[in-house]
Amino acid sequence: MLAFVGLFFAALLAATPVPFNSEVPFIAMQIAGWPAVTLVAVASAGNVLGSCVTYAVGRWLGGYRDHPRFPIRPAQMAKAEGWFRRWGLWSLLLAWAPGGDVLVAVAGLMRVPFGVFVLLVSLAKTGRYIVLALATGAALG
Repeated sequence: MLAFVGLFFAALLAATPVPFNSEVPFIAMQIAGWPAVTLVAVASAGNVLGSCVTYAVGRWLGGYRDHPRFPIRPAQMAKAEGWFRRWGLWSLLLAWAPGGDVLVAVAGLMRVPFGVFVLLVSLAKTGRYIVLALATGAALG
C-alpha cells in the first residue's frame, strides 16, 4: 500500500512545476509485478490532482492580472487569450508532455471551465499512463 501512496505523490508532484518524474517509479513497480491497471489508476489520479493544483494556482494568479506588478502586460494578455481561445483548450490534451504544466496553469489563468479542464486533462494523463503500461508490458514480453 505504501508503494501506491508513493506513486500517487510522485505523479501528483510531476504534474506541478516542481521538477519530478513519475514514469520511473511507475515502470519500476510494473517490472516488480504490480498490476498495471492499478498502477494506471493510481498514477492517473495523482497526476490529474496535481494538474488541478497547478490549474488553481493559475486561476488564483488570474485574480491579480489588473495589478500593476502583474508580469504579463495587457496587450500580451489579450494576445495570449486570443491564441488560447483558438488552440489552448485542445492543447490540454498535451498536458502530459514536457511543458504541459504551463498549459495547465494558463488554462487556470484563462478560466477554462473546471469540468472541461478535468475531462481533457484526465483523458491526456490517463492515456499517457496506459501507453506507458502497454509499452512496459511489451518490453517485458
